[in-house]
Amino acid sequence: MTTKNQYFLDLDSTILDFAEINTQINYRKAQNSLRNLIGNLDLTMQEQEGLESEIDYLSGMLDKLEQSVFQIAVFGMVGRGKSSVLNALVGKKIFATGALHGVTRSIEQVDWDIEPKQLQRLTISESGSQNKIQLLDTPGIDEVNGEQREILAHRLATKVDLILFVVSGDITQVEYQALSQLREAGKPMLLVFNKIDQYPEADRNIIYQKIRDERVKELISPEEIIMVSAAPIDLKAVKSVDGKVTVKRVRGKPQIQALKLKIWELLEQEGKSLIALNSMLYADNINEQILERKLVIRDNAANDLIQRGAMIKATAIALNPVTAIDLFAGAIIDIGLILALSRLYGIGMDHQGAVALLKKIALSMGGIGASELLATLGLSSVKGLLGVAIPVSGGLSLAPYLSVAIAQGSVGGVSSYAIGQITKTYLANGASWGEKSPKTVVRDILNSLDEKSILNRIKSELQAKLIN
Repeated sequence: MTTKNQYFLDLDSTILDFAEINTQINYRKAQNSLRNLIGNLDLTMQEQEGLESEIDYLSGMLDKLEQSVFQIAVFGMVGRGKSSVLNALVGKKIFATGALHGVTRSIEQVDWDIEPKQLQRLTISESGSQNKIQLLDTPGIDEVNGEQREILAHRLATKVDLILFVVSGDITQVEYQALSQLREAGKPMLLVFNKIDQYPEADRNIIYQKIRDERVKELISPEEIIMVSAAPIDLKAVKSVDGKVTVKRVRGKPQIQALKLKIWELLEQEGKSLIALNSMLYADNINEQILERKLVIRDNAANDLIQRGAMIKATAIALNPVTAIDLFAGAIIDIGLILALSRLYGIGMDHQGAVALLKKIALSMGGIGASELLATLGLSSVKGLLGVAIPVSGGLSLAPYLSVAIAQGSVGGVSSYAIGQITKTYLANGASWGEKSPKTVVRDILNSLDEKSILNRIKSELQAKLIN
């Protein structure tokens, strides 16, 4: 029998050791992943402007991982005893409490040094003490309006590892809404029923059952509801000198042990995993914001490049009377545009690669490329004849010449604009066409372009340049 029991004990120990090793491996992976993310943001000075706080957040999350900091935030309405609960956990009065409406005006935090021996439970090991614990107090959820409250709750809830939601009786509608918003963060949450000393035991149990079975049944499991009395008031009989007995209200010893044990068990079982998971989820969210901002900035810069490239090509074609030069100059400008866009998106590309990409785009443009070529050849011939005739006609052929030049340049400018947009999509996708073929991507982009609008814009700019 002893041998069999020993076997199971050894098996349990092996499983626990394996789980701990797996946790440590995942934790290291999270650290390395966050380091790589920060080290490879690839932001220019312009792209960093306005993103300083987000970048600082990422660095802060890495520090949180490096120091193994477990963050606990407390939420609740004014007067529910949020600060008192935190003071009771810490064992000293650090967070301000009082009768004033909304003593806590901003997010406050303190480190919590908890020792297993404080919990008077020998079955708990000391492994959880490797985590540093930070307690964060927040303003009452009814101290700010609904929109601000939702923003505050979302920001903090996405950052911390455990949420304590403090109530002191049956749940109100405001509390239920806030609880629902916090639950959407997907973080572990404990509903702390505080001030139980103010209720007779029967009433206390009725309120607890109503909360458990009706109010938060869809949001909180029974195991996540903890009853405490963070700052109980005891009645004490005091005898005066003249023998009169009076009753005084004195502060009693906090009844907070159940909450401490629950937090400690969570730390032991999932502490490091929660820190790693929450840090990565938060970092991923911030990284998405950075990437979105970076793409918007690069997209705007790319559009400016494309517009300038289209105008340069349109002007060059309009000013050149020789057909061969028109075609050659247009190709050179398109290649230069592709190279400029590749530098903007940080994609290494040489002249040969730009030529190859331009060929692929031209082939994928199909009939549009052929139409442009025919229009260019035809208009160039007419423009060449009108150009020769200007001196002979005494300048009378200048107006028709400019008209043809503007039309020809505009067509070339539109084609360059389309080539630029296709190149931008290709580069923004990491120099890849994605799951679609080049022809499909080109067709989708061309279909999305308002060619009439682009043509009119280029025409008006060309007209202003050539006539003025």
